[in-house]
Amino acid sequence: MTQTDLHVAPSTLPAFTPLTTREAVSPRCDTPLPRHETALSPHDPALLSDREAALSELGGALSDCASAVSDREGAGSGQVRPQAESGGAPPEREGFARGREPVTEYVAAQEVPVQQSASTHDEDRAPYVPLRDIVDPHRVGPTLEWLDDHAPHVIADELARMDAVTAGMVFRLLDKDRALDVFEELEPVDQQQILSGLRDERFRELVEEMDPDDRARMLREAPAKVAKKVLAGLSPRERRMTAQLLGYPEGSVGYYMTPEVVALPRNLPVAQALQWVRTKGGNAETVYTLPVVDGGRRIIGVVELRDLVLSSPDAMIADLVAAEPVFVRATDSAEKAARLMQGANLINLPVVDSEDRLVGLLTIDDAIEVIEAADSEDVARQAGAAPWEGHYMAAGVFQLARYRAMWLTLLLVAATLTVSVTDLFEGTLEQAAHLALFIPLIIGAGGNAGAQAATSCVRAVAVGEVRGSDLFRVVWRECRVGLLLGTMLALIGVVIGGLFVGMEIAAVVGITLVLICAWAATIGGTMPLLAKKLRIDPAVISAPMVTTLVDATGLIIYFTTAKLVLGI
Repeated sequence: MTQTDLHVAPSTLPAFTPLTTREAVSPRCDTPLPRHETALSPHDPALLSDREAALSELGGALSDCASAVSDREGAGSGQVRPQAESGGAPPEREGFARGREPVTEYVAAQEVPVQQSASTHDEDRAPYVPLRDIVDPHRVGPTLEWLDDHAPHVIADELARMDAVTAGMVFRLLDKDRALDVFEELEPVDQQQILSGLRDERFRELVEEMDPDDRARMLREAPAKVAKKVLAGLSPRERRMTAQLLGYPEGSVGYYMTPEVVALPRNLPVAQALQWVRTKGGNAETVYTLPVVDGGRRIIGVVELRDLVLSSPDAMIADLVAAEPVFVRATDSAEKAARLMQGANLINLPVVDSEDRLVGLLTIDDAIEVIEAADSEDVARQAGAAPWEGHYMAAGVFQLARYRAMWLTLLLVAATLTVSVTDLFEGTLEQAAHLALFIPLIIGAGGNAGAQAATSCVRAVAVGEVRGSDLFRVVWRECRVGLLLGTMLALIGVVIGGLFVGMEIAAVVGITLVLICAWAATIGGTMPLLAKKLRIDPAVISAPMVTTLVDATGLIIYFTTAKLVLGI
């Protein structure tokens, strides 16, 4: 049996119980540990030399002890432990040699700085510096360093915030591969600005390497002169695929799909299919989902790359295909297809033509883009503004005003209904002038209740939770919700009215709040469903539109209630 290595962690040495006059003897070793007449305090700097001596003696004693134990075990097994040449002393062990080496190692270990925690590193991390604050035409070094340290999507976001000249200058600093990654992250309008500042050779290289679907979307937004220049510079293969995508209408699946697909023949064994993927997959945008087709390129299903890799090499592709393939047609709505992918947790979705022949794939990144665009459009319309395309920070003040002006004008015209209602009940106001004090409170509560209901219903319609057939159920549900909210607000309104004008007006306010909240919630919840039945985008029934309608009808409810309660 070989000699046993004994190691003592340096960090634990100061915690040893101080040695006193009592002699300590190991139960397995006859060699006594060193004795000290005075206890050593590990926290007393004045005793550092005594500590070093004690540690040295301790190391030697432990080494002798280990040697004795090893001799006993070696004698029992017939093995002889080698001795040192001088005096038969045992060989020195690492970290416990006689002398001052162990103490030196221990002191050095104490001086090693403790590694900082992750939170400390996060606190010391430099704050994010925008690229536009670094760009300097006379010093490109800092700009190059910033570009090397950030991902393509971050660079694209910074370029979108810059003017065309600065963005083009920075883009030209990127190498070819990285420039392509950044370029594909840009919006079409920003891509056009970048292309306008490139030389013809770099221009052609960039658009040639783009994915066909990204290239087609850019060309749809580009002026005719730029589009013609791009198509003329493409290779025949890329030009053919781009022209195919340009033939699909905006908002369709074909508008977003990629035609570069690795399709597997159904009669291939797995081993040949893997080789097929290696051969054809270099030009494809994705190989995670592999459509399986017959001899006429009609889709019969899909095979996941994971299943292909884990299957037996002799298995047939046809045996791995799912029984019910999920696919969409190129002319279908891209938003519906993207929602389908979201609901079914699909990475890619096969796209077919009218004869079920495979023409492309809708990838997950394109689906996310579709959903993001649809949600942005819905939010803009709910806020009473036209959908905005492009980067907000890159838009001019007049551009933003132009996108909002039309809806604000329409809402202003619609608000004249409120003026007309007020004029109609002018006599009622003359007899009870205190009613005018609560007009803002009444129409504000009703408008807010209607806006909340409209927003909830638009969202439910968008994600498929509510259908047109649920109209009456939604009416009953929102009416009850409005009654509950109105009752709660009425209690507060009665207290406020009683404090300011008296209980008669307070009663009018309370009753009106119950009625107007029920009415507003019902209108706000059902108008999006009615719009869907009429094939109108539910988001058009925006919160400002509902609020404007509720303002006018709410005043009718308020003044009618006042006439009945007050008898005027």
